[in-house]
Amino acid sequence: MSAVGKLEQAGHRVGETLEDVVDEAHAQAEHAETSTGLDHRKLVMWIFIASETIFFAALMATYLVYRGHTPHEEGLGHLSVPVASFNTFILLASSLTMVLSLQAIEAGKRGRMIVLLILTALFGLAFLGGQAFEYNELLKEGISIDTNLFGATFFTLTGFHGTHVAVGILWITMLIIRALRGGITEHNHLAVELGGLYWHFVDLVWVVLFTIIYLI
Repeated sequence: MSAVGKLEQAGHRVGETLEDVVDEAHAQAEHAETSTGLDHRKLVMWIFIASETIFFAALMATYLVYRGHTPHEEGLGHLSVPVASFNTFILLASSLTMVLSLQAIEAGKRGRMIVLLILTALFGLAFLGGQAFEYNELLKEGISIDTNLFGATFFTLTGFHGTHVAVGILWITMLIIRALRGGITEHNHLAVELGGLYWHFVDLVWVVLFTIIYLI
């Protein structure tokens, strides 16, 4: 066989090898999705949210069962509806900026996404500041987690939620750092979507908490 023939044969083999690699990559991409059609990472997030929903439902049920065991003037009467309303507005605004940040990166506007993520994190910090202010006011009135049943259930319920908000802020901060390093693009932004799912869940939980604690 001539040298030219050998080169043609070698080129043909390389081409076949590359085709096999591409086919394998496509197969792996297909298996990355679950039988539900969701990316496996998104499915894990939904399972996590479902488990957290059960967790918060148990805490809310405990609060509702025991709230009537404490006189109004020793518990509910010391809560500040204006402060809680402000916190609710802050979290609703943060959900909006989170949605807009995802829309921004989908449109290829990475800088706009980063600004909106920073605003979301700042809103989250403002919420925690409002919660700290309310806690401080309650402590001044002599109400703490070990004062009575109201204090125990209120501080436990809102404290766990505040912890989730803090985790969300850390998550968003990591998204911002990753975006600044170029790790998030219009073709690779699932991390922002997953962060948004978590943040919206935390916001929704607060809306329910605000209703059962301050309005009912």
